[in-house]
This record gives sequence, C-alpha cells and structure tokens, in this order.
Amino acid sequence: MIVWVNGAFGSGKSTLVDELRARWPDGLVYDPEMVGYVLREIVEVPTGDFQDLRLWRRQVASLAVGLVEEYRRPVLVPMTLVNSDYVGEIFGALKDAGIDVHHFFLEVSRKVLEERIDGRSFTPDKPDQDERVRRWCKERIEPCMAAAGTLPSDTVFLNGELTPQELAGQVLARVGTEAVR
Repeated sequence: MIVWVNGAFGSGKSTLVDELRARWPDGLVYDPEMVGYVLREIVEVPTGDFQDLRLWRRQVASLAVGLVEEYRRPVLVPMTLVNSDYVGEIFGALKDAGIDVHHFFLEVSRKVLEERIDGRSFTPDKPDQDERVRRWCKERIEPCMAAAGTLPSDTVFLNGELTPQELAGQVLARVGTEAVR
C-alpha cells in the first residue's frame, strides 16, 4: 500500500508523513524529491522542474513499486504532484503493479501557505538562494490550488490547517490501520 500525501509547498506534507511514521512504525518514508536530486546531478533539467523529466516519473513509480514488493510494508510519500498527466502516469503505473494507492491532498489557504513558506529556511547559509526557493514555492501555490479539481476522483481532501495529529488520525482511519500511539 502507498499513502501519497499531496498538496502545495508549505501545506504540511512532510510534517504529516513524520506524524504517520511515528504512529505507524512499519511505514517506509519515500521522498521522490531524492530521485529528482540524483537526476539533477546526472542530466540537465531544461525546465528547472525535475517532474518534467519522463525518467523522473518512471523512476518514482518503479522505486515505489520496488519498495512495496521487496519490503511488504506501507510506503508513505510526501510529494507535490499536480500535473494531471504526471499523476495519471505515476498512479497508473502503481495501480498496474497491483498496489493500492491512497491519495490525500492537503488543502491550505494561500495566506497560511505563504506564512509557512516565509517561516522556512531552505538553505540557511545562502540567504539569496533561500529567497529564490521561497519565490519558487510561492509561484506554485496557485497552480497547486487550481489542480485540486483535476486530481483523481478517489483523492481524499483534508483540511491541512488541522494539527498533524488530527490529520494523521484521519489518514489512518481512511486506510484502515490503527495508530500505535
């Protein structure tokens, strides 16, 4: 089983996955951004967004399938994925492999997203780069919010302004597992 936590940058995906992992020790945390970072070291990313690389999408799906098949444990994925073609490609590959995908989307107001992004430090030793990353994240708020209507029909929308504990309880109830703590 895969639990994919989606939403805009700053919506709380990683925080929710951390809370899920604390309550669900069997869960493996898989961050597809790592695949993007590796690819960025090897090949040029002409658009600047590694999700635009077909290889990224193929590798994300392939590694997720491998983790589920090899370790027979739930996989928790915190990743913004809002391009409907890319969602279809990745989730289609997962479903073709016979893997149950539980897709959650964290809905958060623009104001809260901006506050959260402004409160984060991405590269503390490089303030100029930090500001560029913040701008990049903020530029993607609107497309992320607009894409919510294009996500698969079985997507579960959650109020991302709830506490991580409340959200984790909702996710665990939906996927039918009991929290350890």
